[in-house]
Amino acid sequence: MPIALEAYIPAGLLTGSVVADGRLLDLLAGFTSVVVQHASVAPLDGAPHRTDDWSTVAVDDLLIVVAAPGTVLAHHAVWHPIVIDAGPYRIRGELPALPGFDPARALARPTGSFVLLGQAAVELQSEGAIGGRNDHAFVWVNRYAVERVESDLELGFFFPGARETLTGQTPPAAHRESMLHGTA
Repeated sequence: MPIALEAYIPAGLLTGSVVADGRLLDLLAGFTSVVVQHASVAPLDGAPHRTDDWSTVAVDDLLIVVAAPGTVLAHHAVWHPIVIDAGPYRIRGELPALPGFDPARALARPTGSFVLLGQAAVELQSEGAIGGRNDHAFVWVNRYAVERVESDLELGFFFPGARETLTGQTPPAAHRESMLHGTA
């Protein structure tokens, strides 16, 4: 049974159907490319065009994949605000982490190439300006395509090669104490 695909690629928004059985995320994790039926690309700077009836797309070219409405989430997740730059896109959303655990440790063991974000807004970056915005309940971001990440968590190890900016950090207790007593 075909699986609906809506994904942001470097050239624009790709839509179509992946010809396979199973969950889309499992296919993205298990294969280096997927076959897309009735693929259509809405380029960043032009009118949409339909490709051949069948197109093969490398999984590495999928920067952001819109998650299906029935995406399974961890119960009681703690959501952390995050901003990610990947290719020509800026993604603003929330990253889930399990409560009761050090979020950095919980995230230190990524299980695949794609990271789930909730309440995601995908914006087009052009020469420093932000244009057009698409909102999605959930997206999967290709963690190897991330160029910059801004979060309240240390995620450099999670997004290899990305520049990292920490936001809203409170200094650790020992460092805070030394700052109060002037020994820092």
